[in-house]
Amino acid sequence: MIDPALVSLGAQIVLAASSDENHPPENIIDGNTATFWMSTGMFPQEFIIRFAESMKIALVTMHCYNGMKQVKTLKIEKSISDDATDFEAISEKEFEHTEGHLQTNDIPLNGTTATHLRFIVTSGYDHFVSVHRVSVE
Repeated sequence: MIDPALVSLGAQIVLAASSDENHPPENIIDGNTATFWMSTGMFPQEFIIRFAESMKIALVTMHCYNGMKQVKTLKIEKSISDDATDFEAISEKEFEHTEGHLQTNDIPLNGTTATHLRFIVTSGYDHFVSVHRVSVE
């Protein structure tokens, strides 16, 4: 299946609450789980992915590193506007804490239509979090 949340297919990170020059937010959509975005501390943290076109989304998968840099709670909001406004809450999830490997968290969105998805990390298991990849189906 082709993942529309890839920079190679026109996806963009149009906003990130923080950026580390060694681990920029664009790493979230490069398709490589070996690279990642690292927040710079404090919560909430957020990033917005813009797709090349409006689409139906059945499932979002977030890859985070399990351990101290892991996301604890996440909210997802959608927008169908062209300019990343008028967001509507569509999901909230708490991730389980485990140690030492990449964790895959599936979040069903049941065919919602979106041009933008905003990911709001409301808490983590440490002061920083790392997000290795976000993919959509």
